[in-house]
Amino acid sequence: MSEKIVKLQDAQIYQGKALVLHDVNLRVDEGEFVYLIGKTGTGKSSLLKTLYGELYLKEGAGRVAGFDLTQLTWKTVPLLRRNLGIIFQDFQLLTDRSIYDNLLFVMKSTGWKNKKAIKEKIESVLEEVHLSGKGYRRPYEMSGGEQQRVDIARALLNNPRLILADEPTGNLDPETTDYIMQLLVNICRAHQTAIIMATHDYSIFQKFPGRIVKIENGSVEDTVLEQPENRQ
Repeated sequence: MSEKIVKLQDAQIYQGKALVLHDVNLRVDEGEFVYLIGKTGTGKSSLLKTLYGELYLKEGAGRVAGFDLTQLTWKTVPLLRRNLGIIFQDFQLLTDRSIYDNLLFVMKSTGWKNKKAIKEKIESVLEEVHLSGKGYRRPYEMSGGEQQRVDIARALLNNPRLILADEPTGNLDPETTDYIMQLLVNICRAHQTAIIMATHDYSIFQKFPGRIVKIENGSVEDTVLEQPENRQ
């Protein structure tokens, strides 16, 4: 039986003092691709922020990649995030340095010290997202799709057990969206990395099937639809 990478039970999710989501029950296995769907403002991002420790879980129970979300502190949040990859809609790349140095910054901040191992890992993740030889470029010299691939490469640096993607294709054209989605599906399969992706673009999971979890009216409906395996 696959290991549960995410397990929330009767979780109450707050933004400040405002209750955003109530009585959340969610379980995600390793290697599973899960879509969080719902309209803008329904709480998708708040749920993801809870999973990576930006919002603390004050009520209910929750574990992510072996970490108890109710016991997180400013010291343990970085340890949790070393087991995660986070992909943002707006990329959040450092524009004053090269792609290589963007990835180097993350590795140094998460404890990597061996220069040879760092170089090999950066080259490996750039190859995986089909950007080999482009580490010298700066973000503003790249297309939106290429920047998103750098964001995915950054998420892979620490061999994450779980990738959290917040509207990663929201600013991309349909062709580039398909390319990014196929890349994520391949990563999920190749590494048995669980992926939770928030989106309001329902056309995506028609092309790239996965488990669908719907957020609506402050509640989370788990396993709304089970779709057949992606045949692409």
